[in-house]
Amino acid sequence: MSISPAPEPGEPEGPSEPSPQPQQDPQNPYRAPDPYGTPNPYGTPSPYGSPAPYGTPTPYGSPAPYGTPNPYGTPTPVNPLAIASLITGILCCLPGVGLLLGLIALPQIRKRGQRGRAAAVVGSVLSGAGLALAVLLFTTGATDWAWRNVKEGVREGASLSLVKGDCFDADDGPKDTIDGIHTVPCSGKHEGEVIGTFSLKGSAYPGDQAVEDAGERCVGLRDAYAMDDWALPEDVDVYPVTPTEESWSLGDREVTCVLGSLTDGGTLTGSLRADESVLDADQVAYLKAAHILNAAMDTAPDATYVEDDLPGHKAWARRVAAALADSSRSLRAHPWPATARAPLADLTTRMDKARALWDKAARATDADAFYVPYDDGLTLIEPRTTVPARKALKLATTPPDLGAPGEGDDAADENAKV
Repeated sequence: MSISPAPEPGEPEGPSEPSPQPQQDPQNPYRAPDPYGTPNPYGTPSPYGSPAPYGTPTPYGSPAPYGTPNPYGTPTPVNPLAIASLITGILCCLPGVGLLLGLIALPQIRKRGQRGRAAAVVGSVLSGAGLALAVLLFTTGATDWAWRNVKEGVREGASLSLVKGDCFDADDGPKDTIDGIHTVPCSGKHEGEVIGTFSLKGSAYPGDQAVEDAGERCVGLRDAYAMDDWALPEDVDVYPVTPTEESWSLGDREVTCVLGSLTDGGTLTGSLRADESVLDADQVAYLKAAHILNAAMDTAPDATYVEDDLPGHKAWARRVAAALADSSRSLRAHPWPATARAPLADLTTRMDKARALWDKAARATDADAFYVPYDDGLTLIEPRTTVPARKALKLATTPPDLGAPGEGDDAADENAKV
């Protein structure tokens, strides 16, 4: 038994030969061919008398062109830029990007018949608001303030708000990190005084030991801030407040150098600042010359006894002899006031004699030959010989107690600071 296919419009019904293969409808190229290769089983014409128009679902569910929904319910795709705009706008991470994505997505949605208009609009609005807020924060300096607070929180408020010359108290007292810090007048009692700051380099945290080693630069800042060692209290020393690994990740690279008491619970009274902003020209000239000699004296070899390292002691003696020559030359070149000329002339004469003795020690052939000129040369520049010059210049006249005589050469070397 055969079933006649539905006649074409305007043609009478009649028998026809069955087609052995599915045929493409020439009037509707988008219409799927009959998968069974048979005519319309009902033998009746299309209810509309013509092939299915473009966009009308076909009997077997083949997709219609130009974005008409699939009869099985597959939704129209959502524009991905609209979704990206919404996510970026909600997170407020890149406000300008979210606004740009939304503006690009809207015309694409209209052109392609996609979904996501609401997401693009909401994302653009949120992103635009975030961008406006960011501009406001930058122009008012609020971001700077917020970032400083973040770093201070991570670093426990150590010293990020302190500058050279500030005096402060801290809830936990001076240490590597200070909690609850607040500035106070230097004229009264305080726990610490900032003598300077410097920044470290590098992107990756160099490690605790490297940061600690870098903090030794604070000693040089101490000599520049408190030029007269004699004026420092005996229990005062310099310590660094350094970045931690956590604060480093937030961009903290600053080391703050602080003078504080080494005594548990000890405090300072009055500013310890003694540099060119506080001292007069004559005082500065004397202290600079004294630093030349003191720096050379500080390079003594580790070996306490000459017998243990004769070459090292001879090299040290050469450095001291050269420093004595430079220091004496510097003192002679300065125009001293009348009240200071005599004591300064006596001091430079002693330094010249000491230089010759240290130079002789530098050429010694054995330990015994070293000790004789060394002892005499050290006596000529011991601290008490500088007291008359210091008194004339109105500098501190009490030598620091850096070691008692008789405790070995190291103690004598320390006491030789002028």
